[in-house]
Amino acid sequence: MMNRKGFLRLLSTGSIGTALANTSFSSYEDNSFIKPKKLQEGDTIGLISPGFILPDPKKYDEIIKQVKKLGYKVKEGPNARNKYGYLAGTDKERAADLNAMFADDTVDAIMPFRGGWGCNRILPFIDFETIRNNPKILVGYSDITTLLVSIFAKTGLITFHGPVGKSEWTDYTTQSFKQVLGGKLNQFHIPEKGVCESCDELAVITPGQATGKLIGGNLSVLSAMMGSDYLPDWNNSILFLEDVGEDVYRLDRMLTQLKLNGVLERISGFVFGQCISCEMSSDQSLTLKQVFDDHIKPLDVPAFSGAMIGHIDNMITLPVGLSVQMNAKKGIIKLKESAVR
Repeated sequence: MMNRKGFLRLLSTGSIGTALANTSFSSYEDNSFIKPKKLQEGDTIGLISPGFILPDPKKYDEIIKQVKKLGYKVKEGPNARNKYGYLAGTDKERAADLNAMFADDTVDAIMPFRGGWGCNRILPFIDFETIRNNPKILVGYSDITTLLVSIFAKTGLITFHGPVGKSEWTDYTTQSFKQVLGGKLNQFHIPEKGVCESCDELAVITPGQATGKLIGGNLSVLSAMMGSDYLPDWNNSILFLEDVGEDVYRLDRMLTQLKLNGVLERISGFVFGQCISCEMSSDQSLTLKQVFDDHIKPLDVPAFSGAMIGHIDNMITLPVGLSVQMNAKKGIIKLKESAVR
């Protein structure tokens, strides 16, 4: 911790900006992390609604039935079906379900019914101390990026970017989910041929290999978190991103926001997944490739796009915070160790 005298010395020399830029907001030691217990069939998954409601109330029961069909027991958060406008209850109610699921010894893993929007709003009400003392799997994507990244940043707990309850649960998605959370899969070759005909194929931005902790998720959500103290140390990280329904100029704007906040200059590798319905707004628009060439290529770190990450039916499950190796030319992400214990 910097003392007052040291702070004043930096202020007088004009070095305070650099010092603050290099400060990690994480409340755990940089080289430590916590692995959750692996998920096995018969375990209990806690289903919560940290963001949007489901428009059709019948969908909740359908999702519960689907999760049970996968081989798991289900415990539903008491506030999961609440309604507050487009949100599933008030901020405190939605946060209370997340906190309760981590504190509940009968729950083995936590999964939201859906994403949408709202997780940023509950950050001040999350009990990170309870989460640190009761580590368990949290999995989701899109708006759930907020929870995945902030929980890793504040506690060191490895979280998982993967399906939510309302996902399609194809054989591909289910297999990846069970293998990663069960500790049986350590390498992803991206993309898998024939898995997604409409998905962008592997495109190498900068060839090479890199090692770093895997951090990322939805670009829109991450950009909305910039400037907060809920983000991890980006040094030596492999940044992975995806998005949906965004014009290329918006993606350009959000990547610029990450750049201006000092994120891109610290990463050791970059992976972009799928951007569904992300169109050029006009014939005069930049292409997504040009945006990557402008923002990512000058970093001179291994980078590729086309990963099976995003708002797609067939998706992989990735551990957030775990150290991985990547090969941009081959489109490979390899876990250096199991993400679960």
